[in-house]
Amino acid sequence: MVIIDTSALQNLFQLLADEEYQLIGPRISDQAIVYDRIHSPDELPIGWTDEQEAGRYRLKRRNDSHYFGFVVGPHSWKAHLHVPVQKLWEAQRDGPSFEVRLHNDSPPKMAFIGVRACELRAIAIQDRVFLQGTFIDSHYQSRRKNLFIVAVNCTEPGGTCFCTSMNAGPRAEQGFDLALTELVDKNRHVFLVEAGSARGQALLERLPHRPASEADRQLARTLLEKAAQRMGRQMETEGLKERLYENLEHPRWQHVAQRCLSCANCTMVCPTCFCTTVEDVTDLTGETALRIRKWDSCFTSDFSYIHGGSIRSSTSARYRQWMTHKLAGWQDQFGTLGCVGCGRCITWCPVGIDITEEARIIRESTVNP
Repeated sequence: MVIIDTSALQNLFQLLADEEYQLIGPRISDQAIVYDRIHSPDELPIGWTDEQEAGRYRLKRRNDSHYFGFVVGPHSWKAHLHVPVQKLWEAQRDGPSFEVRLHNDSPPKMAFIGVRACELRAIAIQDRVFLQGTFIDSHYQSRRKNLFIVAVNCTEPGGTCFCTSMNAGPRAEQGFDLALTELVDKNRHVFLVEAGSARGQALLERLPHRPASEADRQLARTLLEKAAQRMGRQMETEGLKERLYENLEHPRWQHVAQRCLSCANCTMVCPTCFCTTVEDVTDLTGETALRIRKWDSCFTSDFSYIHGGSIRSSTSARYRQWMTHKLAGWQDQFGTLGCVGCGRCITWCPVGIDITEEARIIRESTVNP
């Protein structure tokens, strides 16, 4: 591990740009912290934090100049890997016949700046879904293969965070090229940097740096230990899968459905949800047809529609499907939980439904009441 000054961030950005990486990182837009194209550390949300609770998100000025003194906003890195709208193929009329051309992605090399530990886990989960099964998603694969990740260890969790419950943070353990821990006191503002890959190490050696002292390492450990103790939420996962399967007819599903709007906000902001639908569209002349894949949600009534109607026609059935898949069925399918404890589904639910509360109530209830 080494120490770099804040001025070295500009060197890092420039080195990545010189290697033709498109930099994606946090910046402020529309009163939220989003992930978008950036070119300089000056575009980061310096001196800002976010206050989050169930159904509530607000930006607030800090009393310092932290570069990464916030948690996560409504965007996830999923939008840049498993994109919201994906063109699959195009058909062009050619007289009495037509020609179908598959859409092969040629995405730019991307460098993600400021990826939190929970988000690294989310990327790993989507890797499992799209790259490690029987079928490979070539569009995801083309974006994923040229990705450089600069992680940031989370020293200030938010009000809806519970990554420690999911063993997904606050420290980045793997899946990154470089990991930063921001160290700030009245005398200095620096970053402790760890390389997680050979290319990360090669880049780090080109940055102005100095060896980290044991005091630097201990300060970083202390900050992360304190963050782990200040999670806004908790979820007990031991045995939860079995409890959910045993309580598919629990009255709590009806209770939560009275509040749920089926708006799909929770699935749109979730960094692991991957449901899609396919649409075919034509131009007005009928000369060109497109097949596109778009994000969808198990909260929409059309998602489970087959001939004769929707399998899950009620809000309670759709909420039950989402939560049991995320916390139970996902383990059977992919060998991991589908939740990383980022808290976005709680923050961005318009009526403040809290998955940790719903899981706790089901867990503590009598089986099949």
